Amino acid sequence: MSKLQKIGDDRFDAEVVHNELLTLVEFGATWCGPCKKLHPIMKELAHEYEGRVSVYEVDVGDSPQTAMQYGVTGVPQLLFFKEGKVRETIVGLLPKSKIEEKIERHLG
Repeated sequence: MSKLQKIGDDRFDAEVVHNELLTLVEFGATWCGPCKKLHPIMKELAHEYEGRVSVYEVDVGDSPQTAMQYGVTGVPQLLFFKEGKVRETIVGLLPKSKIEEKIERHLG
C-alpha cells in the first residue's frame, strides 16, 4: 500500500498482526513534536516500499488499548512486525536513512 494509513484498536490485529508483509507501525500523538517531524518520513517510506512493506500510524490517544498491549510508553515509537510478531522496537525520532537500514535488514 502506497499510503500511510491511520489505524486504531479495532483494526490493528487484522491490518498488522495478520499482515503477510513486513509491517512498520508508528505510535504517535498529535501533541508530539518529534511525531510531526516523523510523519512526512513515514509517508515517504509507505510510498517507496509499496508492495513490500505495510506502513501504519496509530494515535496513542485514540487507541490506548493497542498502545498498552505493545508497551508503548513514549512517542514516537516504531514497531516492526513480521509474521505477526514484534521484531524490533525503536523509541524516538530517527533519520529516514536509519529507518531504511532497519527495513532493509528485516526484508533481507
